[in-house]
Amino acid sequence: MNVLKLLDELEDIIESSSSIPFAGKTFVDKDEILEIIKDIRLQLPDEVKQAVWIKEERQKILIEAQHEADNIIDDAKDHIEQMVEKDEVTKQAQKRAEEIIAQAQESAKEMRIGARQYTDELLLNMESQLENMLGTIKENRNELKGMR
Repeated sequence: MNVLKLLDELEDIIESSSSIPFAGKTFVDKDEILEIIKDIRLQLPDEVKQAVWIKEERQKILIEAQHEADNIIDDAKDHIEQMVEKDEVTKQAQKRAEEIIAQAQESAKEMRIGARQYTDELLLNMESQLENMLGTIKENRNELKGMR
């Protein structure tokens, strides 16, 4: 069971619990709530591991994009050297090679930007989920403290 399901279960228990009229308080089974909180604590390391995995994947994507960009540039340089060997088309080859390099650099830049944006979105989403979970846990703990 993941953390979000456990939090949903906590919420369901609280919402379905008997309430004290005019007090805004509810009766909940302390042991049941504490058991779910224990399960959440056990699950959180998995969520943190997932965030670390996302960060590592981001780094791999960036490295792959850089390697691909380097390969494109190397291919463009090889193409330039081959074209230089032909006297008639040397000027055209030089111009085309520059265009290829510019396109390769732009393509590599776009790949790096896209990879960074994608990874940032994943990390932002994970951060938001973790903050929401932490807020809910704090609210629940505060509510439990208030019921003493």
